[in-house]
Amino acid sequence: MKQSGRLLSLDVMRGITIAGMIMVNNPGTWEYVFKPLGHAKWDGFTPTDLVFPFFMFIMGVSMFFSLRKYDFKLSKKSVTKVLRRTVLIFLVGFGLNLFGHICRNGFDHFENLRILGVMQRLALAYGTGSLIGLAINHKYILHTAAGILLFYAALLGFTGSTVLSADNIIAVVDRALFGETHMYKDTLADGTRIAFDPEGFLSTIGSVAHVLIGFYVGKLILDAKKNNELIIRNLFILGTIITFAGLLLSYGCPINKKIWSSTFVLTTCGLGSLFLALLIWIIDINGKQRWSKFFESFGINPLYLYVQAAILSTVFSMIGFTSFMYNTIFNPIFGDYGGSLAWALFFVILNWIPGYLLYKKQIYIKL
Repeated sequence: MKQSGRLLSLDVMRGITIAGMIMVNNPGTWEYVFKPLGHAKWDGFTPTDLVFPFFMFIMGVSMFFSLRKYDFKLSKKSVTKVLRRTVLIFLVGFGLNLFGHICRNGFDHFENLRILGVMQRLALAYGTGSLIGLAINHKYILHTAAGILLFYAALLGFTGSTVLSADNIIAVVDRALFGETHMYKDTLADGTRIAFDPEGFLSTIGSVAHVLIGFYVGKLILDAKKNNELIIRNLFILGTIITFAGLLLSYGCPINKKIWSSTFVLTTCGLGSLFLALLIWIIDINGKQRWSKFFESFGINPLYLYVQAAILSTVFSMIGFTSFMYNTIFNPIFGDYGGSLAWALFFVILNWIPGYLLYKKQIYIKL
């Protein structure tokens, strides 16, 4: 633990995920993206598909740390804090959608404005998970997460909703709540475009279990009383068990990010637990910290830097700066795929600069 009481490896893992999200969301061109940097079309996962769930897992861990100041009790103060932060995160995500829509369409065609998104999912999972963490005895946290995952897997299985179609229950619920024009559009194998949101409202059920597993990991860390070797042992055991559980159960319920399936939750939380254990071993036990400073800057102001990157990306695209830089500088030097990746890495560094200045001045921007 750092003197501030923060676990440095946790900040670094959070920073790695934010830097990763910025990188994979901003290639020089979507026509040339290395396969590991793209999303799985449906079942299965790529390295890119680990980035968002790793961040959600870390958010669950951080929830445990932040809620302990309320003694994990439902009170006017704790509930108000949770609900306020939930609404603010959701509104920031919706604001990013609105900003992008206006930049592309002007003040018109609001009937096509997307409602949901990455930050909206984070908000809903955080709010629901936090209230559960305040309401129940923590020895039942894993039981609750398991119950949610069993219910969600059964719901998907009995409704035939593990395939991409307009009849998928996730799409049906989103159409009923928001209307088809306010949803993300995905592409079927025959090229047909349908309304299907990968951050759908119903599939947030899996995300709630996701943050609860992270919440339990936060409990494991604090219960170990700063004994990093004990933390690593506990994280390794948990991570190994739930990773293999997710892989084995995937024969009945496929691992799928777009529906945030129960096996996707288990597998990514398990890998997240193992990755966190590795970082604790490298950073907190062996003291190899110099390499991590870059990611720590992202990790202490994650939401701000994600929003900053989203705004810059939209503006650069609107004025043609991204395509200009890719076509005139990065593509001639590094080629099609290499140039696309080079721009993405440059964009990460560009966003890191203000993050590093905030880090040096110890300025934390929170909601």
